[in-house]
Amino acid sequence: MRFRTVCNPCRYRIGVIPEPGVTRRPVEPAENLRAVRSWWDTDADAYQAEHGDFLGDVDLVWCPEGLRETDIGLLGPVAGRRAVEVGAGAAAGARWLVTQGAQVVAVDLSAGMLRHAAAANDRSGVRVPLVQADAARLPLRDGSFDLAFTAFGAVPFVDDSAAVMREVYRILRPGGRWVFSVTHPMRWIFLDDPGEGGLVAVHSYFDRRPYVEYDETGAATYVEHHRTLGDRIRELVAAGFTLTDLIEPEWPEGHERIWGQWSPLRGRIFPGTAIFVAVRG
Repeated sequence: MRFRTVCNPCRYRIGVIPEPGVTRRPVEPAENLRAVRSWWDTDADAYQAEHGDFLGDVDLVWCPEGLRETDIGLLGPVAGRRAVEVGAGAAAGARWLVTQGAQVVAVDLSAGMLRHAAAANDRSGVRVPLVQADAARLPLRDGSFDLAFTAFGAVPFVDDSAAVMREVYRILRPGGRWVFSVTHPMRWIFLDDPGEGGLVAVHSYFDRRPYVEYDETGAATYVEHHRTLGDRIRELVAAGFTLTDLIEPEWPEGHERIWGQWSPLRGRIFPGTAIFVAVRG
């Protein structure tokens, strides 16, 4: 699981030597894959140092609002079920499911994040098998899982997120459940500012060009993709899923932690997270 900010203001420099910056532009699949893998490999240590205490070693936290699976039960009964965490990061959610009696595999593209997952396996004594793979090409058998889930993993970082939906559908058994959380699509309208500056709409909700951070050569170093709520639902339906719930967590009283663009100020006005619950037909 990993939560990160998006939608910084764009900087353009024309007619001068390029400098690192951010923009919205199309990205080829190979560049996308390379940037995402490199980013999370490089950022893994800093990310875990900053957020590891909030996420825990054995816990399934769906979002920066602090909504936990132990409280909401979006996956349903898990004891005896086969589950896969897609875009697992350090795999805290996968380990939590193990403690609830599930058989779990954790998948992530980043070797850096899986290194932290292996360390947390050792530290917690709760072990899950770890697989390095692209979420759009899962090396898992057809119909071999009852549950698939991710908390902010994989889905926003793959250029063809519809392919992720099809892959998850493929590996689930009929009746299998797929639950994933992402930054709420409406957040893409605003700047990444947890304060009052983040309350003013500046971007079009319908601009589906990916958010790209790039280096001095112009090569992408980080890529994240925006889809509208309708886009996400159409991806699920086209893959064969039935959407059974869409949760927009409210900001809880007493929760004062600021996480990037998530803050009490913004969270009490509009949602920061969307959690989709779907079932394979």
